[in-house]
Amino acid sequence: MAVNDMGNYDTRNTLETFGFLPKMDNNEIQAQVAYILANGWSPAIEHEHPSNATDAYWALWKLPFFGETDMGNVLDELEACHRAFPDHHVRLTGYDNYSQTQGSCFVVFEGRS
Repeated sequence: MAVNDMGNYDTRNTLETFGFLPKMDNNEIQAQVAYILANGWSPAIEHEHPSNATDAYWALWKLPFFGETDMGNVLDELEACHRAFPDHHVRLTGYDNYSQTQGSCFVVFEGRS
């Protein structure tokens, strides 16, 4: 196929690591939380309104959960953040304390635009 025969690639905004994949179900979200905790990473929850999600820092929900090992606590806090800000995107980040980087980061709840 020649270059001038190709159409325009329809781009769309996506969010974070799994943005190009279908939405995760509860079991897949739990598996990602378990992976973050199994690696000893510190979970942190952030939220932001969709209108600001790509051009602003996201607000931190409480402090990062340093030393957290209970998946239920992380899932409960994700739900609490979503209830408090139902129109916001809510994402979970797993911070690797050793390398000082994000080990994982994905949007759990997508807000309403």
